Amino acid sequence: MPDVGSLLTVEAVGKEFFGNRVLAEVNFSLGAGEILGLVGENGAGKSTLMNILFGMPVITGTGGYEGRVIFDGRDVRFSSPFEAIDAGIGMVHQEFSLLPGFTATENIVLNRESTKYNPLVEIFGGRLETLDRSDMRRRAEEAISILGFSINPDTLVSEMPVGHKQFTEIAREIDRKNTKLLVLDEPTAVLTESEAVVLIQSLRNIAAKGIAIIFISHRLQEVLDLCDKIIVLRDGRIVKEIRPSETDVYKMASWMVGRDVENRATSRPERAEAETILEVENFWVDMPGETVRSASFSVQRGEIFGVGGLAGQGKLGIANGIMGLFRAGGEVSVNGRKIRLNDPAGSLVHGMAFVSEDRRGVGLLLDEPIDWNIAFTAMQARNKFLRAFLGGLVKWRDDAAMRETAARYIESLGIRCTSHKQRVVELSGGNQQKVCLAKAFVVEPDILFVSEPTRGIDVGAKRLVLDALRSANEKLGTTIIITSSELEELRSLCDRIAIVDNGRISGILPASRPAEEFGVLMMGESLPSAVSAESGGGIE
Repeated sequence: MPDVGSLLTVEAVGKEFFGNRVLAEVNFSLGAGEILGLVGENGAGKSTLMNILFGMPVITGTGGYEGRVIFDGRDVRFSSPFEAIDAGIGMVHQEFSLLPGFTATENIVLNRESTKYNPLVEIFGGRLETLDRSDMRRRAEEAISILGFSINPDTLVSEMPVGHKQFTEIAREIDRKNTKLLVLDEPTAVLTESEAVVLIQSLRNIAAKGIAIIFISHRLQEVLDLCDKIIVLRDGRIVKEIRPSETDVYKMASWMVGRDVENRATSRPERAEAETILEVENFWVDMPGETVRSASFSVQRGEIFGVGGLAGQGKLGIANGIMGLFRAGGEVSVNGRKIRLNDPAGSLVHGMAFVSEDRRGVGLLLDEPIDWNIAFTAMQARNKFLRAFLGGLVKWRDDAAMRETAARYIESLGIRCTSHKQRVVELSGGNQQKVCLAKAFVVEPDILFVSEPTRGIDVGAKRLVLDALRSANEKLGTTIIITSSELEELRSLCDRIAIVDNGRISGILPASRPAEEFGVLMMGESLPSAVSAESGGGIE
């Protein structure tokens, strides 16, 4: 029986995809104004459970689900997200669902636009009502103000940094006046630490108004700080339901992965200097929200080089510009030879590969199977997975080699799937990220750019991904350039770290330097001359 007074009760909910059991016997309840933290490894079933609550087509189109969902006092089985929205459930998905060519205001009030009367209505009916843009802007500003974050309501989504897009998504749900339950899937994954602090306080304020919240996050400390109770999912089952005061980050992590989680990252040993493989001088990139104005740095062969900084300061623009995805200028040399910029195909010819921070938009062929995704770039750029006949006049795809390679990476990276033929769109976000890494490794690049490699990845999968990058560097000699918002991740993996501030390199330090020194550089300040000289890091 549902709990008396509960807004939401889930009873014995289960789900299978193509014979693969992803949820089994899930039971919990949630009251009005209560914040529930939902944690688990990628593939544990979190997103599937939320898709059930929201009536997503991926559920309704694959046979539905088992069990009962009771919302606001009645049994529900939503056949579409529109039904869930009408009932009072709002959801912010892990991947953005905004219209890039629309402003923040237009996205926030989409399908609920304010209108005003004009005389033509008397003749032609309500379809000729005029948009009340001043009221639409007022509503957008009100929703944004509740979040305590500054966004210009007239800014196009295509010109926003990712943090602003996330706040715009949440503001859209706040503008819906009938919202009783708000589901947030990894809302802080794309936010800086300061932005996440603002959001956490905003969610407390929203809950105080009586709106229940389901908060899904891999940032376990945020879950402890925000939530009233926590549910841990593992392999589709609830393994723990507990109050934050009764646990800590390491206990939660061990429940998630079913084993003890090492709580200390080991620093990378110092390495001898080597020849320069990549030289970047006076480099600029016109990437919306991540503009690079003038960056200069060099990377040594065999090095793991980190690029860090606050959101919107240009750190993501560097890799995107070098790989030709956004208009760029300046000089970039690989192995002493200047490369042609604004040429994505040419960057592959020069021995470079890229794992983008936008895995769905740039990194993957979503409707294709895993093996095809892993092999595709290597097939194009390196003629791998092709059999030649008649002296090379005829080439045929080597499906057996593709299958064998995919199987190897599925095992080594722990990609959770039904088989190498499962479509990538059906994988969880973390498993999609692992496919992106596998695709890059197969190319066997001399230089590998990786942006936000562990964004949206749980603690267990994060270790697999970082170990895979370290292994590619140590065993294959791949020079790796990692861009990340996680400073401690960079410090545990890299030899040196460049901090980007206001589109420029504010300093480069050995990863072993204290975290406070990197923090000073992120604030746009200079380190004392004694520290700069000691670091040997090339403060610019």
